[in-house]
Amino acid sequence: MFRLIVRPLVYLFALAIFLSNLTASPALAADAKKPNVLFIAVDDLNDWINVMGGSPTPIKTPNFDRLAARGMLFTNAQCAAPACNPSRAALMTGLRPSSTGVYHNDQPWRPAMPKAVTLSQHFMSQGYTALGAGKIFHGGFDDDASWNDYFKKGGDPKPKVASVSGLKKGHFDWGPVDANDEDMNDYRVVSWCIEQLQKPREKPLFLACGIFRPHLPWYVPQKYFDMYPLAKIRVPNVPAGDLKDVPAAGVKIARPEGDHAAVTQNDQWKQAVQGYLASITFADAQLGRLLEALDKSPAKDNTIIVLWGDHGWHLGEKEHWRKFTLWEEAARVPMMIVAPGVTKAGAKCDKPVNLIDLYPTLIELCSLDARQELEGVSIVPLLKDAEAKWDRPSLTTHGRSNHALRSEQWRYIRYADGSEELYDHDSDPNEWKNLAGDSQYSAVKADLAKWLPQKNVPDAPKRGGGGEEDTPKKKGKNKAKE
Repeated sequence: MFRLIVRPLVYLFALAIFLSNLTASPALAADAKKPNVLFIAVDDLNDWINVMGGSPTPIKTPNFDRLAARGMLFTNAQCAAPACNPSRAALMTGLRPSSTGVYHNDQPWRPAMPKAVTLSQHFMSQGYTALGAGKIFHGGFDDDASWNDYFKKGGDPKPKVASVSGLKKGHFDWGPVDANDEDMNDYRVVSWCIEQLQKPREKPLFLACGIFRPHLPWYVPQKYFDMYPLAKIRVPNVPAGDLKDVPAAGVKIARPEGDHAAVTQNDQWKQAVQGYLASITFADAQLGRLLEALDKSPAKDNTIIVLWGDHGWHLGEKEHWRKFTLWEEAARVPMMIVAPGVTKAGAKCDKPVNLIDLYPTLIELCSLDARQELEGVSIVPLLKDAEAKWDRPSLTTHGRSNHALRSEQWRYIRYADGSEELYDHDSDPNEWKNLAGDSQYSAVKADLAKWLPQKNVPDAPKRGGGGEEDTPKKKGKNKAKE
């Protein structure tokens, strides 16, 4: 009889302890339900991936395409700044360049905003393990406080000749390397990320993977160049005199006498395009490895995937190369989100969104505490319904008081000196005709101008070695190293 009474009491006591532990540790119970985040950055990637249709030469990007097919592709996403450092700093802090003074590549972002809580830091504060690899912040400006662990970007093999392109312009170069994928830095970065996906974890994971190509120099294995024979390369259509209706401030940024003159005078346009295409397809192969690893991991069905390019890239359009402009080629970026239970497979959204919107969006998707200082807005309503009401244009800033606003139809640019550009994307998707001087569009400009920043803080302190030159320099001055 005694055993019959005691045994149920023991069971009840054990059950009470179990329930009390759950009550005492609600964070653990909540964490078990939180989604993981795979956060993929691809450097200098413009809209030339196949699913976005920007390349004049057919391109092979099966893995970018299949990722887009799994969730939502934003066809009108814009960067906060058309340069690596300010774009990434804005995305990771949720603060615009006009609010921080980080406008260019040679301005360390952390000293300019020492109290900023980065996206990955916020995830860490909410019970996540935050890991990163490759290039997430701009080179030389990494932030140890933002990660539990980080695998830094390394170097790549170089061609046997000093300058494959023949231009002798430093890292503005391209050509095949005598190496395998396994010898490349991006392969090693992705391999490290794959290892992290395979490890069992008690906490939800925020994993950032920064793929460096197609950033210059375009050095990738020969097989990727072989996919794009020069005879089949088509270069962008650039009408003669395209800069005639562009104000002096825009022409100064374009610098047609620089890279574009060097490329065309040395008959290297097709070769340069070949190098960019080869580098994109190499990056696509690394993306494929990462996606396959995720699909084989226990986290497959509970992971949000976000892919973004930090800015676009010119390949001769507007007689310009690289980024560093306020036109469509430099401001528009690939952005894809796969959110289980929220996004639909193969969805596309044409609304103008911005990379700075990713921070508040992930907060909402992962049910994290809100942050009031963030200047972007959550795009979760668009993830649920691509046609949801969206009446705000997307802002891109290049240098103090130089801004572009992109709506569904228009791109409006206003430079610091007050000069303007206006392009109607319904009739002029290549931005060949500047309508800013036509009085019939005054109301359009005024409506867009309401969204310009109310403050444009002074430049943050600069430091050499922060990356490519993104502002015109006087002769004799040293360029920042890549």
